[in-house]
Amino acid sequence: MRRKPETTIERVQHLFRTHGGVMRLREAKAAGIHPATLYRLRDEGAIRVMARGLYCLADLPPQVHPDLITVSRKVPRAVLCLVSALTFHELTVDVPHAVEIALPRGTEPPRLDYPPLRVYWFSGAAYAGEIETHNVDGSRVRVYSPEKTLADCFKYRKRIGMDTVLDALRRYRAKFGLRVDALMRCARICRVQNVMRPYLEATL
Repeated sequence: MRRKPETTIERVQHLFRTHGGVMRLREAKAAGIHPATLYRLRDEGAIRVMARGLYCLADLPPQVHPDLITVSRKVPRAVLCLVSALTFHELTVDVPHAVEIALPRGTEPPRLDYPPLRVYWFSGAAYAGEIETHNVDGSRVRVYSPEKTLADCFKYRKRIGMDTVLDALRRYRAKFGLRVDALMRCARICRVQNVMRPYLEATL
């Protein structure tokens, strides 16, 4: 018995699911989905717009971190950093007013209507080192390791506030223990080893 041919919506839904339920317009085009088809399915309620040029299946379960998914899909080189990374690792109760990301120095500022972004330009190992990739609601989100995040926060302590940084260090120790070697490795990457060392010694 011949299999019933897929309808357009079934084909599009299948392609979306192979991308975690979310696709950029350029990804959809590369997969053979005509923009007019996307717009029609959007108007019919089969897919919805997450941000300009970013679509998801309308029947996706509620996303836990829709802002992070939007940023990871629209700004692929972005790495979650500073307070946003602290929040991701559950090392602070502070809620940043914008998603904080790192990009390689010299990169063009991203154009994103929503969510609001705060961009930091890092270079060399300060950008490329200690990046973790996490699966968040079917999308890959890049974030600095807890140790690199703490080192970055010490570097930007005047902007973040020392109370937030030290609270994060206390929470880090309670959650992970005190991995001094890893912390100092990241401190050297960020050139804050002399700043961090007294605080680490005080917590030993």
